[in-house]
Amino acid sequence: MDKLRLRFEKTGRAVYISHLDLMHTMQRAFSRAEYELKYSEGFNPHPQISIALPLSVGVESFCEIMDFRLRGDADLRELPARLTAVMPEGIRVTDCYEQVNKTALLKFLEIRGAFEYDDRPLADMAEKLNRFYSQEAIVIEKKTKRGQGQSDIRPAIREIRFAAGEKTVELRAVISAQEPTLNPALLADALRQLEPGIAPDFARFTRIENYLENMEIFR
Repeated sequence: MDKLRLRFEKTGRAVYISHLDLMHTMQRAFSRAEYELKYSEGFNPHPQISIALPLSVGVESFCEIMDFRLRGDADLRELPARLTAVMPEGIRVTDCYEQVNKTALLKFLEIRGAFEYDDRPLADMAEKLNRFYSQEAIVIEKKTKRGQGQSDIRPAIREIRFAAGEKTVELRAVISAQEPTLNPALLADALRQLEPGIAPDFARFTRIENYLENMEIFR
């Protein structure tokens, strides 16, 4: 079966599995669940699986996407449960279907985050964070393929808002997934570089949903 797509969650302890180890985990899971992946041809054949937008270590996600090909037919309705049963704790396959959109069309990510502050008023921090991100340009220093360089991250942020929660300042945002790619960690890095007085002591992020450019859910 060609052009199949998995949607899966990576939470809890599984957030510390690296991308390379996740690829190996997926290959073993297919084997243990008695599904045979197709392999590429040539001198060094490899299983035909790929994960869209590899996730940074430590980041949770409820919307990871993996494309793959199988030898023979399979019941796509039962595949998620069979794979989940042989996955490590924290990885849960939630859906399997034939690809609808090419990965290149995945444009936006909906994320949520939690900014922790030890001794600063959360409501005050939320107000200042909203003010900071309302700027027309936010130029930071970041690593590029050519070394260190400057980048304006503001055009890669479609929506962003902060609100004081019980223990953290809660973030909700829609950011660019590709061309350009915005790593959510840069949202906190920008504060450390440009406005350290409101930079969080610790920040964590979670991917919630994937979207096309018109904000329809990516499938």
